This record gives sequence, C-alpha cells and structure tokens, in this order.
Amino acid sequence: MASLFPAGSPRLPDFCNLGTWLRVLLAVNAMTLVAILVRVRGWTSLPAEVAQLAAVVEPATLCGLLLLCAIQPRLGRMSAVMAAVVVVGVAALAGMAFAALLTPLSATQSQPWWHAGFWAALATLVLLAWFDLAARARAPAVAEARLMALTARIRPHFLFNSLNAVLGVMRADPRRAEQALEELAELFRVLMQDNRELVPLSAEIALARQYLDLERLRLGDRLQVRWEIDTCPPDALVPPLMLQPLIENAVYHGIEPLAGAGEVTIALSRRQERVLIDIANPVIEAGEGGHHAGNRMALANIRERLLLFFDLEATLATDLADGRYRVRIELPYRRGAAS
Repeated sequence: MASLFPAGSPRLPDFCNLGTWLRVLLAVNAMTLVAILVRVRGWTSLPAEVAQLAAVVEPATLCGLLLLCAIQPRLGRMSAVMAAVVVVGVAALAGMAFAALLTPLSATQSQPWWHAGFWAALATLVLLAWFDLAARARAPAVAEARLMALTARIRPHFLFNSLNAVLGVMRADPRRAEQALEELAELFRVLMQDNRELVPLSAEIALARQYLDLERLRLGDRLQVRWEIDTCPPDALVPPLMLQPLIENAVYHGIEPLAGAGEVTIALSRRQERVLIDIANPVIEAGEGGHHAGNRMALANIRERLLLFFDLEATLATDLADGRYRVRIELPYRRGAAS
C-alpha cells in the first residue's frame, strides 16, 4: 500500500491510487449503512434513508478524493500531522458543501447541514488510522521483506552457460571475453543490491541489453531481438529487475529450444499516463523438443511486486496466439530522473 510519508510518522495513503479509492468507498458505504441501521425507525423507511444519505455521501466522498489527489504533491511536502489535518479538513468541507446543497432538496431534514462535516471528519480520522496501521503492518516487517524475497534471481544455468561462453571466446577474442565478464559482474551487482525502490525504465533497458549481449555470445545469430521503444518514456519509474527476468524467460523458453533462429520482441511505449510493456517470443509445441513448460515463478514474482508498488493500478496479462507467447504489463506513468 503506497504511502506519502517515511516510517515513524503517520502514513497517509496515495490518494491518486485506484486501490485507495476502492477501499475508501467501500469503508464509507459500510459506515453509512451502519449509521442508517442505528437510526432507522422501521424497515419501511430504510430505502428512503439509504437514498437520502447516499445522495450526500457518495458525491462528497468522490469530490473529496479528487481534491486530495489534486493536492497530493503539496501534501507530500507538509509535515505528516499538518497533512493529516488538511485531509480531515477537505473531507469535512466536502461533506458540509454537499449537505448544504442537497439537504434542502430532501423532503426530510432531520439534521442540520453542518453535522455532515462532523461525521465526515470523524470517518476520515477512522480511515486515516486504518491506513496508518495497515501501512505499518506491511512495512518494513512485511513489505520490505517480501520485496527482498521476491527480487528476481537469474537462473543458475545462465551463469554456467555464460561462463562457458566466455571460456569459448577467451583465446579467439580476449577483449570480448573481458567485456562479457564485466557485463556479468554488472548483472550480479544489480542483483545483490537493495532493490526496494523504483528505478528508471532506462536503467532496466540498459540492464536488459547487457543480459542479451551475454546471451548472444552463446546463441549467436539464433537470438534475434527487435526493440520497439520509439515512444518509450525513459524516466518512467518501474520495479527493479522487471524486464530482465521476462526477457530471460523469453530466451530460455522461446529461443533455446528452436533448431534455428527466433525473434524476441520488446515493445515499450506510453499511452497517456500509462506505460505499456509488451514482450513476445516464439513457442514450440509440447513434444517438439521444447523446455519444460516452466514454473511461473518469474511472472508471479513480478505480479506481486507490481501489486506492492502500484496496488491495483498495474496489471500483468499473458496470452498464447499464432505460435507466440506474449506478456503485457500496464502501469501508471510515474516520473523519475532519466538515466
């Protein structure tokens, strides 16, 4: 669950995250239903009570979330306590504004409009406390541990194959062998560092190119790669070690089993405020000499890390059509410093 503030301070959620919106709407509607059941005098009046409160609560909640999303950059620059006060104030003002506008239109005016501000502020305090407890429960004891455990690991066969390939060219082309060892060292340096923060997509592309250079040393012209990155945003922030495991899967399951050459397609692009990643490789039918269908650890790994970093705003899907296996990832475009 994304948070605006560091550990040790009250943690506010990411108000632009769809997962946060879903949780807030579900919680607010649940609290509204409880309030209705407490004050309702009979089951016959329940539909009218629900309609009356929903007419105020739903638009007020949505308006408050929109305002908080709009001012989120400023919230991040405030102290945690001041930001929480602002959040409660926005919720109270939204509640009072819609109550003042819509209550006169109702046939029954059981409470003055300013009561809505009080209940909105109280509900917001309860939700902020819940988000804070949830964030503290997940990080660092859970979220950081899971991120470290979920970090992709290069298959052992790749290490052995790469070293054998280096030995094979060491006498014929010592400069290329030296370069390959440097690329291999860089890969393992990235693997061993603390991969808890988002990294620029340009860094992931550079790491993937190093990996592919090592694989070409072994596979030669059998490995064909087509990059489609003309509209790729290099400053987009993505989970670390996301591209390399997917490309390794494509090489291992798509290129190695082929008798001849095969092509891996890597398409990276931006569509409005979304980043699209599409990786495709050829597939050999079962029984034709292909590798074992493969555990889906890399995909499950990346799917969980996308959930941890982006909540419900990121998706990962796969499909098999026309003899090619395709992995598609969509995630929000968060900007960082391009490298």
